Parts: sequence; structure tokens; C-alpha cells
Amino acid sequence: MKHLKHSTYIIKSKNGLSSMRALIFKCLALFLFGIGFIGCSDFVEVDAPKNVLISETVFNDPATVESALANIYFKMREEGMVSGNLGLTTSLGIYSDELDYFGFDSSYSQFYNHNVIAGNNTILGWWSHAYNIIYSANDIIKGVDNSDALTAEEKDNFKGQALFVRAYFHSLLANIYGDIPYIKTTDYRENNEVSRLPLTDVYENIITDLMDSVDLLEVMDGNSGERVLPGQDVAKALLARMYLYTEQWELAASMATDLIDTYSLETDINHVFLKESPETIWQLKPGDSPRNTQEANQLVIQFIPGQIYALSDTFLEAFEAGDLRHANWVESISNTDNTVTLHFAHKYKALFTETESLEYSILFRLAEQYLIRAEARAYLGNIPGAQEDINTIRNRAGLANNSASTVNDLMEAILQERQVELFTEQGHRWFDLKRTGNASEVLSAIKPNWQSTDVLFPIPETELETNPNLLPQNGGY
Repeated sequence: MKHLKHSTYIIKSKNGLSSMRALIFKCLALFLFGIGFIGCSDFVEVDAPKNVLISETVFNDPATVESALANIYFKMREEGMVSGNLGLTTSLGIYSDELDYFGFDSSYSQFYNHNVIAGNNTILGWWSHAYNIIYSANDIIKGVDNSDALTAEEKDNFKGQALFVRAYFHSLLANIYGDIPYIKTTDYRENNEVSRLPLTDVYENIITDLMDSVDLLEVMDGNSGERVLPGQDVAKALLARMYLYTEQWELAASMATDLIDTYSLETDINHVFLKESPETIWQLKPGDSPRNTQEANQLVIQFIPGQIYALSDTFLEAFEAGDLRHANWVESISNTDNTVTLHFAHKYKALFTETESLEYSILFRLAEQYLIRAEARAYLGNIPGAQEDINTIRNRAGLANNSASTVNDLMEAILQERQVELFTEQGHRWFDLKRTGNASEVLSAIKPNWQSTDVLFPIPETELETNPNLLPQNGGY
């Protein structure tokens, strides 16, 4: 694996309790009880158990394993880093150059002003939530492996989903914290004394889990269904992203090509984020119809005053004249006196509907794969191929072909295209600034408190206190 451009990151840990040991016990209790949590069945259309089950019983019946997995996706949708109230979309949007923040939450104000401290509640919540999910995934892997009641096909599918979830959350943690423990066990004694792995080793573990997941998961029909469960293509989508992050260009291009050959771009840019969009690879279904996405509720400004987030002027300047993404994915609102006008992300438009959900939270979509392949092709010297991919995305947005013909010019064009295509989607902009080494250049001009060490978030202080193996603290904190 090649040397990464971004610096080595160090991890943080914390849960809402006092120690990793306490977290493990809590996670187990939540997992065993949570499989009966109301709302999970709405997500995957599987009836959840009505009573508390012991772990061994869960893995004697495929329906209860499905409910256990449904509980994981429920947590992803409602509670944390991916789509919930602590989601990366808004927090990393205000940490980078996408969003302005008008709220009064001290944790988020620290993000916006770049004066985050190790006791920040959001930092703590991310760590706790992610490892809670990872623990549940590991419990499913262990239970499925030890089950004598499940068929081989059922085992493969359940284990493949759990391996993907484990890899996905470790990938988010690594991007936020850097060097992190890679947890593969439910043994609380081991988890209570975990140490961090170097980032390169973390990525190797992620890729290994994803490759195993691809081998185990079912091949989903990319042109039908709601795509709310992770199949083989979802694992491939994350694999392509990981190969990009680790500069394995040929593998990144190859994996992205598999998906580009399977899915198709939505031709109407105003329909990209509807639940039936053909370019969606994976999305989280809202719990109770006609409920729509967390993203619309968080990002759409209904009143001034009353707004929490708005698109920054710096971000708005990135759009070219005539870009249909600006016309369709950005909206504005003024106060009653017309003295203040703010712009907001309008990719998700449905706040309230009366009969059915119109939009689900999209986590992977085909446009990203085109941009992954464009970047990989540029570094491989395939200039015409890179141009073709970037222009596919540009043409859909109503823009003329980009004529960049050198690797440096192409990379500048690709990163700019990623900025305006993937804005307010799970922190892509921040991760791109960090992985390319451009964070200081871009953010030092607009964030007065910016320091180069801000490319990492601090390790939650309570986790350092309870597990000295996670020391030292990240630089700058």
C-alpha cells in the first residue's frame, strides 16, 4: 500500500458510560433488548421479536437475525454518525467550508469556530455510537458462525451484512480520528484494553472485511427495489472509496467500473434524491411512512430567524454559471423584511408528505463512483478516460465538457466537481480536503482559529482516562 498523503491520525474513544467495559455491557444489553425495538420492522419490513431474547435463541431463527440487523440499520438512521441527530453531514459541513452555523449548541459552535475540546459531546457521541454498532455487528458474526440452525445461504448473507457494517463504521472512525482500534471481538476483556492500529493497518482491515463481504453477500438487482439492505454492490461501493483513499488506483477504477456497468445515472437532476432514483446504491428507509429524511429536516430553512444551518458564501462561489445543481439543489429564503437572504441545501425537498415517504437517506450513489474512477484514471495516466467520467457528471448538470488535459489540471477539476456534486452528503467535502492535504490552504483563510492539527479530532477525554492504551492525545488538544 502506498504512503498516504494525509497525516497519520490518532484515535479517540468514549462512550456515554465511564469506560469501555461499561460500554460493552451496555452494548450487549442494548443489542439483546433492542432487537425488539419498535420501528425496526418498518425499516426492513421484518417483524421484530416481541420479547427479550437470549443471544443463542436469536441465531436459531433467520427472522430474529434479520431483526437484529434491522436494529443496526435503525440505529444508523436515527441515532448517530450516519444520518441521525449527530450525523456527519451537518457537523462536518460546518467544520469545513460548506455550511454556516447559527445555532447555540456549544459542541457544534466548537466545530464551526475550530476550538473543539476533548470533552466535546459530539466527539464523544460519535465514538460511543460507532463502537456500539460495531459490537452489535461482531455479535451477529459470532452468533451466525456458531449457529447450527441457519442454512449456509442465510449464514453468508447475514455475516456479509455484518462484515460490511463493521468495515463501514471503522472507515468513518478512521477518517475522523485517525489511528483507531479495529474491534473484531465481543470479548469485553480484550475490548477494555484495546490499542490503536496505524491508519494503514486500519485500512487493510477495512478492505479485508469488505472483500469477504463481497464474497458472501447476495447480488442485488441494481435497477429495481428500494435498495435499503446492503448487498454485494454496497460493499463494492465502499471498497472503491477505500481503494481511492489508499491510492490503489487500478483497484479503485476496476471496482467503480463494476458499479458503473450495473447502475445508471438519473437523467433528471431534480429526481436524483427520490427513493426510486436508479443511481442509488444504498439508502436508509425512514421508519414510519410518510416520514422523510433527517437531512431535509436539518438543512431546509423554513423561517428566518429560526435557521440553524445555511450554505456558506465560500461554497456557493464554487458553482459555475448555468450549473443545474445550483438551480435544483440550492434554494434561498429571505426574512419578512427582505433584509436577510440565506441559501440552503435542497437536495432533499420533502419535509412533510401525507401518504408515503418520497425520499430516503442516500449513503452511496453512482455519481461518486464516476468521480472515483475519474480520479483513479487521472493518476493512471488515462487522460481521455478521466475526462469522459468527469464530463458525464458535468453534462448531466448542464455544463460543457472540461478540457483539462494534465493530471494536475484534471485533479483540480475533479475535486471541484466533487465539491459541487457531493455537498452536504456525509462529510465528503471534509474528507476530500483532508485526504488531499488541502485542508490548511482552504480553511486557514476562512476559519480564524484553524490549526494544522485540526485535521484530527480529539480523543474523548474520558476514554483516555479509562483506557491508557489509547494515549497519547492527538496533537493540538
